[in-house]
Formats: sequence, C-alpha cells, structure tokens
Amino acid sequence: MAINDSLSTVDLTDAKELAKLVRTFPVRDGEKPWTAKDVRDVADELTADIDRLTAELAAADAELSDLLRNSGDGAGDDQADSGSSALEREQELTLVNNTRDMLGQTQRALARIQAGTFGTCEVCGQAIGKARVQAFPRATLCVTCKQREERR
Repeated sequence: MAINDSLSTVDLTDAKELAKLVRTFPVRDGEKPWTAKDVRDVADELTADIDRLTAELAAADAELSDLLRNSGDGAGDDQADSGSSALEREQELTLVNNTRDMLGQTQRALARIQAGTFGTCEVCGQAIGKARVQAFPRATLCVTCKQREERR
C-alpha cells in the first residue's frame, strides 16, 4: 500500500502547511512545542524505515517461498531433517509476519503525521509525549494507557 494513496495528505515538504500542522500536535507539560524540523525529521525516519522494511519483507517473502517450494524435496530424509526444515519454515514465517506488522505500524505513524493526529494517545486523547514519540515514532499510546494495556 502506497502511503499517499490512502490519506488526505498534508504535503510535508510544504513549509507553510507543515508549520500549521505541527501547531496541532500535543505536548506534555514541560515539553517544548513541536517544530516543523522535528516533524520532518520523524517523517524522514519513518519513510526510511518504510523503504527498509519493504525491502526486508520482499527478501523474507522470497526466502519463505523457497523454503515452502523445497519442503517436499525430502524423499528419504529422516525425521530430524524434516523437523529442522519445519522449524526453519516456522522461523521464516514469524520473521515475515513481524516485518509485515512493523511495516504497517510505520505506515500508520506516517499517516498520523499527515492527518494531524500524531502524538495523540489513541485511547485517552492526551499527548503521548514528544520525547516518547521521538524515541519511538510508532507509539500510539501514552505511558499511562500503555501500562494499563500491559497489565491486562
């Protein structure tokens, strides 16, 4: 999915649009407001991550396809070889799924920037915290809501 296909996008390279947009991003008490440079840096990092994850996903998909294609070539293999092959396929499948999930989270983070909802907790609507989002741009929950989620 191309990022710009599914969004009512704000052009992050347009300085005036970006300056208006960043004023809507919440910050916690004691934090400095978002600047256009802050947001552009995060967006650039997310875009680079999308490119990297897309390439990793393509490579992992190809590896998984090879493993699945060759899974029936074990005529005469003993049980240990079959088990080893099954474990390798399972590990590759886990890698593909994890990469796909990370790619989706990264795309959603970039979409939140462009939609003007970046830095807002999806549960309580409060600021996630600028420092938290800069450290982990895929964050969708403030620390309080994340802790509550992890206790469940």
